[in-house]
Amino acid sequence: MTRRDIEFNAEGTTLRGWFYPAGGAGQGAAGTAPAVVMAHGFSAVKEMYLDKFAEVFAGAGLNVVVFDNRCFGASDGEPRQEIDPWAQVRDYRHAITYSGGHVMVVAAIDRRVKAVVSQVPLASGHDNLRALVRSDFIAGLREQFDADRLARFHGEPPAMVPVVDEDPLAPSALPTPDSWQWFTETGKNLAPAWRNEVTLRSVEMFTEYEPASYLPYISPTPLLMLVAFGDHLVPAELATAAFGHAHEPKQLIVLPGGHFDAYVAGFAAASGLARDWFVQHLA
Repeated sequence: MTRRDIEFNAEGTTLRGWFYPAGGAGQGAAGTAPAVVMAHGFSAVKEMYLDKFAEVFAGAGLNVVVFDNRCFGASDGEPRQEIDPWAQVRDYRHAITYSGGHVMVVAAIDRRVKAVVSQVPLASGHDNLRALVRSDFIAGLREQFDADRLARFHGEPPAMVPVVDEDPLAPSALPTPDSWQWFTETGKNLAPAWRNEVTLRSVEMFTEYEPASYLPYISPTPLLMLVAFGDHLVPAELATAAFGHAHEPKQLIVLPGGHFDAYVAGFAAASGLARDWFVQHLA
């Protein structure tokens, strides 16, 4: 399917990605079709299966904008490998001007959004931390956050931490076996430029981020939430509980498998459900 490279200004930072014209038309075609805007989750880059989702959506008559989050992949931004949730939310809004965890917040605060699909979403950074990290490790982690903040104040470079580690008890941002398997295999096979590290401050900001608090404000924008039944990275029970705070129109669908199955074994089901939702409410 035809696509072209794009870049756009996000208040002084250049973000880069791909544009897929509706129906796979020629390089310059954009037409008047609705646009779907997509970026990835924690540390992942666009080559990690977002092209596959974009092809499904474009094939259904939708324009698609895919971009790398700032500080990752082809996009600019410093410090590299840092995840600032609120900066990423603002970048989604820049991408909308140019042409969705974050899509729930963006839909609640930006009324240009006419439909939203939230796939295996983070609901609460506070609660998710406690689901991923043993309680007796949390105090030590917070001490690391404080030491890193002091070091930055004195001009030292940011502390770094692996995104994943083969040992789930070793320090990493996403300490689950399926995270290790998906990121290492996908990085090797599809995205060799992906780096297995983020700033320690990324983890701290993750723990402070509460997307579910915005769920009541998404309505009347239609919300589809796709939750994986066996999700241990962003636990399914947190997402399904948060869904109850959203108002109509909304739909919750529980998919089989774990967090990453929507990109691989369960791709056809996940992409098809998202496609149909966008076509129903946009096209």
